[in-house]
Amino acid sequence: METVYNISVFTENSIGILNRITIIFTRRHLNIESITASESEVKGVYRYTIVLKTDLDQVKKVVTQIEKQVEVLKAFFHSDDQVVHQEIALYKIATESFVNGSTEKIVREHHARILTVDKEFTIIEKTGQPEELQELFNELDTYGVLEFVRSGRVAISKPMKTLETYLKELEA
Repeated sequence: METVYNISVFTENSIGILNRITIIFTRRHLNIESITASESEVKGVYRYTIVLKTDLDQVKKVVTQIEKQVEVLKAFFHSDDQVVHQEIALYKIATESFVNGSTEKIVREHHARILTVDKEFTIIEKTGQPEELQELFNELDTYGVLEFVRSGRVAISKPMKTLETYLKELEA
């Protein structure tokens, strides 16, 4: 049965590692739903958060293959109920449509915030689940969305074992 899995990969910062990791998914004909990369809580260690829909057997095999990469320090997978996750979206609308009042009401109802007000455009930010971000888009689109961008998922696991604990275990 296909389930949504969140894979966290902790690596050194080296050229080509993201390419080698994504090739593992390509070879297995797995579609990556979203991917984000950033520095982790450990200096010099980078974290990739990869979301995909697959079965438990496939995700275990993928994580095992990822961990075989030299620069990979550790890889984990968690189901959606084992993580706290969010996405961020930015919406650009014409300032003219914003000042009429009804779009401002929509922004407040969705607990979004205004980042920039320019003569020609206004940029709105919303953090939340994909459904919430899409709902705000749908409502703003009636007034004309000039641009829309949504990040990949950022996620933190609920289990309390930290990366530093795993790194200390590797050193021992």
